[in-house]
Order: sequence, then C-alpha cells, then structure tokens
Amino acid sequence: MTLVARRLDDVRAALAALTFGALVIGSTPVLVRLSDCGPAAAGFWRLAFAAPLLALVAARGEGGRIGAPSGAMLLAGLAFALDLGCWHYGIRYTSVANATVLPNLTPILVTLAGWLVFHERPRPVFLVGMAAAIGGAVLMAEAAPATRPGPVPHLGDALAASTAVWYGLYFLAVRSARADHSTGRVMLWSSLVGAPLLAVAALAMGEPILPGSALGWLAVMGLGLAHVLGQGSIAWALGRLPASTASVTVLAQPAAAAALAYWLFGETLTPLQVAGAALALLGVVTAQQAPARPAPIAPEPG
Repeated sequence: MTLVARRLDDVRAALAALTFGALVIGSTPVLVRLSDCGPAAAGFWRLAFAAPLLALVAARGEGGRIGAPSGAMLLAGLAFALDLGCWHYGIRYTSVANATVLPNLTPILVTLAGWLVFHERPRPVFLVGMAAAIGGAVLMAEAAPATRPGPVPHLGDALAASTAVWYGLYFLAVRSARADHSTGRVMLWSSLVGAPLLAVAALAMGEPILPGSALGWLAVMGLGLAHVLGQGSIAWALGRLPASTASVTVLAQPAAAAALAYWLFGETLTPLQVAGAALALLGVVTAQQAPARPAPIAPEPG
C-alpha cells in the first residue's frame, strides 16, 4: 500500500470515528433529562462513571503506566468541566432554542484558532460545509415549537454562549495533547480533572447530587458510557484530523438528539426542523470532503 493510500485510509477511518462519536454524544441531552439530579451533578457522574473505563484503556495503551498529565490535558479537563456546567445551567435558565443555537458558534472559533495556532488553513469547500452545518443547526433550534424564555434568560444566554468558547478550547487542547499522547491517557486525565470541578460546582449550587430514581442511575451510567465511546472517538479522530473538521462534524449531534427524542418521548419535528437537520448533515458531509491538512501526530500505543 502506498503512502498516499495509507493516508486516505487514515482520514476515512478518522472521519468514520468522528461521525460515530458525534452521533453517540447526540444521546447525552436525553440522558441528562432522565438523570434526575442537578445540572452540574449530571456532568460529574458522566465523568466519574467514565473514568474507570478510561483508566483501563489508558493503562492498556501505555504499557500499564498512565503517567502524569500534560498541561494540555489539564486544560482539556478544565474546559470540558466549564462547558458541561455552563451548558446544563444555560438550558435551565434560558429557552431550549437559545441554549441550542448559541453553542453552535464553536466551529467558527475553532476554525479561526486552528488556522492561527496549528496552521490548519481551511479550504473553500470546508467553509461552505461549515456555513451549511451551522445554518442547519440554527434552523433546527429556531424552528422548534415556542417554549418559555426561562427564569433568567439573559444569564442563560450568556452561559450558553460561553459554552462555544469552552468547547472550542476543549477541542484545541485535546488536539494539542493528542500530538504526543494516546487517546485513553488524554481522555482519562481530562475526566479526572473535570469531575471534581463539577462536583464542587454542584455542591456550591446546592444541587441534588444523587439521582433520585433507578432510571436516573441508569441515565448517569449511560452518560459515562456515552462519554467513553463518543468523546473517546472524537479524541481519537482529533489526532488525525484538524480540530475545525471535528467541530463541524459534531453539529450532527442536534439531529441525532432530535431523532432520539422523537423515538423516546414522541417529540414531533416541524418541517423546518427536518429541513434544518438535513441541511446540517449535508454541511457536515460537505465539510468532511475537504479537511485542512493536520500536523503529524504520535502513533497510538497498542
């Protein structure tokens, strides 16, 4: 097999893992709804249940040794904790539509930062796909049936908008960490850093920490598994693709979440929402056709 063919196979595998991860993460809003505990507490349980599985993966990939975290891993954990905490509270304080639309600014921030930091210059086709994906995600949220504005809409809007920054910073930190370390090690340390931060936030806000039902416990365990499979696949792909491509691909999450909510809760979609989902998915596919060229990375142990 030639070097070019091997490179194409790597890109295809990374895109497949990225898409799979985005679809898995699309299940998390439904699981958060079923968790029967506080917003930050749900984030804590997600990372806490993921940590043992990630420790096994990291130990296997690093020859039984996990090692100390790098600065990029610590930054990834901090950014992800801020992302989960702000997003969950944003959903509580503002409308669902606003809490869904505002975080979709992430690809713009990540693309600009990736260009400046990693020299991952986007191609025109990618920019067209990114615009379509963002437009589709926004259309899905704006076309949703009217909901209450939320008890503190301005605060909720600010928290939801901040998640675009935190999630973008998480993508860039993982992209940097993956240049030298395995997926398992990066994911483990980001979870070990993020979990206690979310626990402190939940206690400070006076949240119910423990899920109040058996279904709630199943939901938070599901969040942990979704984190390992979903964010783990995204982190693995980030070692082989630009952060900008990953940030656009995860815009498939709203479509996956809407489909799951329809199946589980009977939440109907308006025609404009269906059109928005189709546009978002088309944009994701288009953006994946022309990813920027990433810098070389360290090979995955094992």
